[in-house]
Amino acid sequence: MGEDMSGEQKRYLEGFASGINIGRAATGAAPFRTAPTAPVVVQQATGPDAAALNAQAGTEASGKKLVDQEKWKRAEHPFDAYARLRQQATDKAYPKPDDNFRWRYHGLFYVAPAQDSYMLRVRIANGILSAAQMQGMAAIAETHGGGYAHITTRANLQVREIKAEDAVAVIEAVMDTGLTSRGSGADNIRNVTGSPTAGIDAQELCDTRPLARQFHFHVLNDRSLYGLPRKFNVGFDGGGVVPVLEETNDIGFQAVQVSGENDGIAPGLYCRLLLGGISGHRDLARDTGIICRPQDCTPLADAILRVFIEHGDRTNRLKARLKYVLDAWGFDKFLDAVEARLDQKLIRVASARISPRPLFDKQAHIGVHPQKQAGLNWIGIVVPVGRLTAEQMRGLAQVSSQFGDADIRLTVWQNLLLSGVADAQVAAATAAIEALGLAISAHAIRAGLVACTGSKGCKFAAADTKAHALEIASHVEARLAFTQPVNVHLTGCHHSCAQHYIGDIGLIGARVSINGEGDTVEGYDLVVGGGFADNARIGRSLLEKVKAEECPALVERILGAWLAHRTDASETFASFANRHDVAALKTMMGDGA
Repeated sequence: MGEDMSGEQKRYLEGFASGINIGRAATGAAPFRTAPTAPVVVQQATGPDAAALNAQAGTEASGKKLVDQEKWKRAEHPFDAYARLRQQATDKAYPKPDDNFRWRYHGLFYVAPAQDSYMLRVRIANGILSAAQMQGMAAIAETHGGGYAHITTRANLQVREIKAEDAVAVIEAVMDTGLTSRGSGADNIRNVTGSPTAGIDAQELCDTRPLARQFHFHVLNDRSLYGLPRKFNVGFDGGGVVPVLEETNDIGFQAVQVSGENDGIAPGLYCRLLLGGISGHRDLARDTGIICRPQDCTPLADAILRVFIEHGDRTNRLKARLKYVLDAWGFDKFLDAVEARLDQKLIRVASARISPRPLFDKQAHIGVHPQKQAGLNWIGIVVPVGRLTAEQMRGLAQVSSQFGDADIRLTVWQNLLLSGVADAQVAAATAAIEALGLAISAHAIRAGLVACTGSKGCKFAAADTKAHALEIASHVEARLAFTQPVNVHLTGCHHSCAQHYIGDIGLIGARVSINGEGDTVEGYDLVVGGGFADNARIGRSLLEKVKAEECPALVERILGAWLAHRTDASETFASFANRHDVAALKTMMGDGA
């Protein structure tokens, strides 16, 4: 008991006491004193973790209870525990719950009971990596994982089936490639997404690569941004043909052209600010009326994050996202706090001065498309539910180097693009891609198929989403012919990693009762009519508790109703689904829906 307190303990006690005083001041009470005649001067916590520690202390001072994850962060910051992670690897030991949470700050997820192993997720700014880095990730997947990788819905890669003894080796091997896994899980800013055709798209307004890269390194090099109440997503849309789903992010930046000049705001290129997207909670980011210059995106995002760090909910994980601060405060109050943090007014512009965004092409992430550089093309490759073998990864790296510019561009659609392919090399590149067991064309349903990891690799998932997604695609493409893109999203749980609410047809895993004795099988709840980009909306519930084995035929019936009852061949599925109420849709699907 006579030993000196550690610096971390001192910071905690300082923050706790400061929080008590903050809470008392809010109610008009006098500051806390240890004795009537001996006032104690209490300083707030200092150092890079101060804001988070003070927010935790303030929460407790207000009489609320921190969730376990907040206590774990305070007891030992994950970045201070690397030596213990190394020791666990030496001991071939998997972590207990508190360390399982901490190791996610290093990109490691212990995913038992789905798999008795780690999953490692990396960070790839704007989703673009080099051929050499893809080669390196292929070697990592073979040496330390199960010999494959998944492309995620945040345009990055994750490797699975990593043994406990390889925990540190795999983290350091990723860094050897020039990539990193730091902060790719838990209460951190996740992979920074941007337009996959950035810099090569003839219609783009802004190349998002430098914007995503700047923010990526800003986050990596500022420890104070690792004390968030929960995860945080940021996406940049440059106005290209391939959607990046920035409206599903906590912060979305959209490149826009501002015309006219009658209020002191010069015309030109800006980024529009969207806030509060979280599709799994049935909400999309909303336009704030704020614009900024592209070079000011990082300072603006930083200020938003710091307001969130101070005021986000640390008592309820389900409410610990930016959306809920916005719901409680309203946008005006939140933006006032951001301006106070920046010590300057934000730029507001009338929507009438913003030119319409160039149109999306929902098939541009598949097939051959001309770049803005004359004589060059990008090739969009179908990657079934995002799974690549190590052999395919090496092969794609070789194709990219031999026929393209050695860039590999991952997309939020769980596929990838190879860029810089000369006209004369397209046929050879295509043949090499097909020799890897991949394709550059697909039935309209397979081109828009998205599935999360599912129960084979995630303990939260109620269904084997990747397998069921492929079953649905195979069933439908053998029975229905259509060319309009249809997005089918399968997600295993309420975390909605596959963003089922924005699919034309969305399926979320559910256990389905098969008798009155508690026995269940894998199944799904279904929503329809969701959308993204220029048709962003949350889907409506259509059916609940459908057995997984029944879903392929059911999706066929839903799409068959669209083909039979659409106004003409140009009507999209989303337009059709939202033109009818649920009862009418069920009737058109036929009896038994």
